[in-house]
Amino acid sequence: MDRHIRFAALANFRDLGGWTAADGRRVRPGRLYRADSLGGLGEGTDDWALFLGLGVRTVVDLRYPWEIEAHGRIPEHPDFTYHNLSIEHRPYDQAALLPGTAPGPYLSERYLEVAEDGREEIRRALELVTEAARADEPLVFHCTSGKDRTGLLAALVLSLLDVPAPVIAEDYALTDLVAPALRAAWSARNGGRAPVWPDYCRAPAEVMSLFLTGLTARHGSVDGYVTRALELDAEAVSATLRARLLE
Repeated sequence: MDRHIRFAALANFRDLGGWTAADGRRVRPGRLYRADSLGGLGEGTDDWALFLGLGVRTVVDLRYPWEIEAHGRIPEHPDFTYHNLSIEHRPYDQAALLPGTAPGPYLSERYLEVAEDGREEIRRALELVTEAARADEPLVFHCTSGKDRTGLLAALVLSLLDVPAPVIAEDYALTDLVAPALRAAWSARNGGRAPVWPDYCRAPAEVMSLFLTGLTARHGSVDGYVTRALELDAEAVSATLRARLLE
């Protein structure tokens, strides 16, 4: 199922609502959104009206500050607060990877690095998600393509909502539906060049499956990671999210 919300300037904006948790309840639509760079939104456009109509009250930008400076950020507006939480600390150039690099093992290892390096920022992002859920206010988080950093945070949130790992991997893989558009956007930013890596912007479900398996191997479970690595009360966070975001 394609869960994308259609924007002219965005390719990968979608609602996390509708996925089914282990107890049979589903994630409430219209409360959590994941996206590619919201720097593509412009005031006075149909896209801007569509975005404001979603009622988002919190925007979490997971990009590096230099990405924001180079490519822009969402315009300021009194309806929402904006937070820049750069969860990735070791830059890597996916577009320049050599052909033959398997996306599953390579990307899952990078995500595990981000999970360790970005503990402080990931902790704060989860706090913001929890605060928004408690206040019953919509929140969106995004990076550049809405796949890697965004996919990692989405996986943690869905895990805390007790959504099964195969479903989380299915959510991650939906980026494949818009991979051509994301590649075209990269080319437009890079003088019309094509990425060297043929799998650039692809999102095989295996990547997320390997990441969740690796995180569990290191920390016992996602809850263990949240409790011990992020120093949050995973049980309390999960209880709040499930009470407010499942129906």
